[in-house]
Amino acid sequence: MSLIAQGAAARVSAPLSARNVVLAHGLFADGSSWAEVIGRLQARGLNVTSVQNPLTRLPEAVAAVQQVLARQDGPTVLAGHSFAGMIISEAGVHPNVSALAYVAARAPDAGEDYGALAGRFSAPPATAGIVYDGDEGRLGEAAFLRDFAGDVPRARARVLYAAQQPFRKALLSDRTTQAAWRSKPSWYAVSTEDRTINPDLQRFMAKRMAATTVELRSSHLSLISHPDAVTRLILDAAKRA
Repeated sequence: MSLIAQGAAARVSAPLSARNVVLAHGLFADGSSWAEVIGRLQARGLNVTSVQNPLTRLPEAVAAVQQVLARQDGPTVLAGHSFAGMIISEAGVHPNVSALAYVAARAPDAGEDYGALAGRFSAPPATAGIVYDGDEGRLGEAAFLRDFAGDVPRARARVLYAAQQPFRKALLSDRTTQAAWRSKPSWYAVSTEDRTINPDLQRFMAKRMAATTVELRSSHLSLISHPDAVTRLILDAAKRA
């Protein structure tokens, strides 16, 4: 973990401004992918909800998150992993959202073609591992274990593979209409060993949004392999929101 991350860890002992956390998952996963982080946040007394967002079209996924945000009783940290960075960028304009936390996540600008943005960087290996059954896509087992969950114990990774949710092909062409990170304080956890989203692309997006940034020596699934560090990131956002 970087020195920046260590600094963030030292700050989370301060009182929390936001007592609610809403979590959104990305492709090849479901809401249980946040399980390791959820327990740690609950132990700090936070109200946590992990959304089972549909991987059909972006507006439907955003609507699922907004419905949960509307139930929160005060300032809320909205966190997203992977593709869910697009979801929280769109849904994060909700008035209950006080801060955003991106975990190895997409963070396009409003109306930006994420595919074109990603194309400016070397293609990550996981891209070649996506398989389609009609218009439904998923990550093949070899790519999932190697390129998505590379530092997760193999037995655990195989369970995660079995539970992955398929996504609709059209989802990949959807664009955000909002960039909540332009108006809300943001945090970003870069996975330096990521084979699903290029780490340099992550750094570019984090720098562009002027996010408080930590770098974790992790695969794409840092929320599982490095839950303490990801929890500290969210707690830091909750303290300073």
